[in-house]
Amino acid sequence: MILDVMNLKKCLTNVFLLTLAMLTTASGGFVGVNIGTDVSDLPAASNVVAILKAHQITHIRLYDADTHLLQALSNTSIEVIVGVTNEEVLRIGESPSAAAAWINKNVLAYVPSTNITAIAVGSEVLSTIPNVAPVLVPAMNSLHKALVAANLNFRVKVSTPHSMDIIPKPFPPSTATFNSSWNSTMVQLLQFLKNTNSSFMLNAYPYYGYTKGDGIFPIEYALFKPLPSVKQIVDPNTLFHYNSMFDAMVDAAYYSIDALDFSDIPVVVTETGWPSLGGSNEPDATVGNAETYNNNLIRRVLNDSGPPSQVNMPISAYIYELFNEDKRNGPISEKNWGIFYANGSAIYPLSLSTSGQINGTSASVFCVAKDGADSDKLQAGLNYACGQGGANCAAIQQGQPCYLPNNVKSHASFAFNDYYQKTHSTGGTCDFDGTATITTRDPSYGSCIYTGSSNSSGGGMSLAPTALGPSSPSKASLNMQMCSLQYLISVVGAFLALVVASNGNNTVPQK
Repeated sequence: MILDVMNLKKCLTNVFLLTLAMLTTASGGFVGVNIGTDVSDLPAASNVVAILKAHQITHIRLYDADTHLLQALSNTSIEVIVGVTNEEVLRIGESPSAAAAWINKNVLAYVPSTNITAIAVGSEVLSTIPNVAPVLVPAMNSLHKALVAANLNFRVKVSTPHSMDIIPKPFPPSTATFNSSWNSTMVQLLQFLKNTNSSFMLNAYPYYGYTKGDGIFPIEYALFKPLPSVKQIVDPNTLFHYNSMFDAMVDAAYYSIDALDFSDIPVVVTETGWPSLGGSNEPDATVGNAETYNNNLIRRVLNDSGPPSQVNMPISAYIYELFNEDKRNGPISEKNWGIFYANGSAIYPLSLSTSGQINGTSASVFCVAKDGADSDKLQAGLNYACGQGGANCAAIQQGQPCYLPNNVKSHASFAFNDYYQKTHSTGGTCDFDGTATITTRDPSYGSCIYTGSSNSSGGGMSLAPTALGPSSPSKASLNMQMCSLQYLISVVGAFLALVVASNGNNTVPQK
């Protein structure tokens, strides 16, 4: 009897954990953002996180495991993909102990306070460093085993981002296959993803599909714009209509996976976007096209549907990228994929949901003096802001609402913020010789209202930040979650009742 109770308790525990996992993952597609760091004036990690929080960016991908960013992301709940750099793949693929050390240093050191949910092993390894391909899957396996040893394999998934170049002929999607020279590696990789319930990571760029397509496809197709009936893009084999090149690229990946006899492996787009500036030979890299592409991408992802062949598999996508990376090599467009300037202002308006936009500023970002900043530097910054900087410093004069407390730090904070709110859309920064920092906490107090505060009656922005992530779940998704929740409650009740009963049965009678 005791053995049966123990087995039943174990079974119910497993059902409980499975149901909990189903409940926490029952959501649609989301929009995340990549964070590259080849930026001359890259903000401090705390300021980067302030920008993410101000705009409710809920998912990010890092190209490495930057200590400062991972620490700054602690207790934010932002979901993070950390990256194994291409330079690290070979060593990890050849040495399980190196993989374990990498997990200890770059994952275990931060979870659970930093919400790391995936590891991207290299970036486009098969396309960029093909000589390392033989150890790519071994590297993934070794990292996964290290996660298993740390009991993190259900929380942190392992995958590797692929370029569209591994699919030589992506259109029509129904005939797409991976480059046959990679078949052996791809079979191993897909088997790994299947075994570990991980996603296939794809970098899909309609910008390149269009600009390198020699006019085969109209630009409207690349930008998610409606096409007239005479220009409809149709797969001749399935008769599926494709409203965007993005959907066709994702479907090409699904068909390529299917061609190797695998299924039910979700595709997540780890990079996509459009450059806002290019050289004379890059006429399609414009602010207007970048704004159109990313706004339409967000709307596309938030409708929670998949591509034509997988309509029930919502697509999640990470925009490339948070900031323009001016230190990158290559054409001008390569440096101009960002959606924000380094000072946190938007390069162009983004409609992140049906309720609002990101414009040139955000009501939730303020510039204030740092704690412990040098008083002489603060005074110099205060003098600059109220003088040459053009800040309105009337409120910190004697007898005015922000005069008290009468100290340089308080006065500098008000002046720094007024300067920043007025100038950051045209390149003004929150630095002041290292004495200032960005914060999402409104520093207003009493009748002292800071510029940009939602409490301000005039002049400041009053636009609340909108979610760069999933919109409210669909009715079907909500029903599924409610059903799962009810089931979970019943399972918990049964589990607790069983525990109480078994504990009562196992109690030694007192003499």
